[in-house]
Amino acid sequence: MKQESANIDVSILKKAPIASACFMGLGQILFLKQYIRGAFFMLAEIVMLFFMFFNLETMSFGLGPIIQSLIGLITLGDPKPHLPVKERDHSIFMMITGLIVVIICILYIVFYLFNIKDAKRSAKIAIDKNRFPSKQEVINDFSEKAFPYCGIVPAIVLIAFFTIVPLLFSALVAFTNYSSPDHIPPNNLVDWVGFENFVTMFNPNAYGAGITNQWFGAFGRVALWTVLWAFLSTVTCYFAGMLFAVLLRDTRVKIPAFFRTVFILPYAIPSMLSLFIWANLLNGTFGPINRTLIELGILTKDIPWLSDPTMAKVTLVLVNIWLGFPYSMILITSNMTAIPGQIYEAATIDGANKWQQFAKVTLPLVLYQTMPVLIMQFANNINNFGAVFFLTGGNPPLPDTITTQAGATDLFVSWIYKLTYYTPNMYNLASVLSILVFVVLVPFAVYNFTHTKSFKEGEI
Repeated sequence: MKQESANIDVSILKKAPIASACFMGLGQILFLKQYIRGAFFMLAEIVMLFFMFFNLETMSFGLGPIIQSLIGLITLGDPKPHLPVKERDHSIFMMITGLIVVIICILYIVFYLFNIKDAKRSAKIAIDKNRFPSKQEVINDFSEKAFPYCGIVPAIVLIAFFTIVPLLFSALVAFTNYSSPDHIPPNNLVDWVGFENFVTMFNPNAYGAGITNQWFGAFGRVALWTVLWAFLSTVTCYFAGMLFAVLLRDTRVKIPAFFRTVFILPYAIPSMLSLFIWANLLNGTFGPINRTLIELGILTKDIPWLSDPTMAKVTLVLVNIWLGFPYSMILITSNMTAIPGQIYEAATIDGANKWQQFAKVTLPLVLYQTMPVLIMQFANNINNFGAVFFLTGGNPPLPDTITTQAGATDLFVSWIYKLTYYTPNMYNLASVLSILVFVVLVPFAVYNFTHTKSFKEGEI
């Protein structure tokens, strides 16, 4: 190797990365003659060091804004009762700023490692060619490799700041006492409390033996109803849509296009408006449905559609069928259209009746094609805020609702909303629930994505 590299010192393969590890860009300038690239790397480190050790408030060297932000993330501020409220430390802003700085530091570390890797790669190319690349070769190499980086890096940066930072912030709030009335900044500071909120939510004996933990009871009730709701709302809408799709494909049905248009209307109208109308129709005292049934002599007393805990849940599922089955009907109709007619002809010749054709041909093929969508519908229904909030508002209330704010029909998502927007605000406990929902939903999203053809084959 030394004989082939008479004009290039092979030791640069070690010296260049070591120098770049000591200071960004140093290896490129001292050993690789890449002055512009090296200067760019050096400028990045100088800027980082400047904001780490130069105090912009005092205009002197000391603790710069980066280090101050990291300290603020750890301490969440210091009590300053002698200052006006507006001038006191704001724990939440300090947490957000600290998280942004953490992301910046992580991106800087990645860039630092890239600088070392770049020095090693450039040294290896120079040794292999027994010369340093010419200016034109450097330009060509940069133009060839710059395009994918130019496309990916902005997306990574945007994801880091607009997706990862909010997720981390939501998660970190679960480890604080951020709640009203005693821990709302800037009047009061927020403190780190470790796993105290998780103990409150998940431990039935959080307050000691013999003391009922209403939070644990509410959590178990809402968790059970959330899973049951997601299952029932998904299955009922799917099979109601399948029923209408099969019926409208029957040749004996006249003007099926007209009926499809009529059935799509509930899906086309904004669900919020529809749910408000249903809430008025189902009013237990003044609702036209109860009043009409009583006037016709069918009922002798009002049905508590929305005021009885069990009846309210049944009503939610029924109304959701009306809102959701059109989507499943359209989806299944399109899949049934793709099934070759020869399969049904062969089944008819073999003596299969309509039910057997549906059970042995239509159902398996449609399920195979729509299963990923069905899984995602289940995941979406876990977070189906509108269906619950605009129809029942999470009501009717239960004995522990005064403490926990969780009603009989609340899902996790509507409970989180109440904890954050209703008084008293309990952002810390809402964050605990948000983490749980995130952990539950991620497997569905990952499963659905990893089973796509583009993911398996690495291309579309």
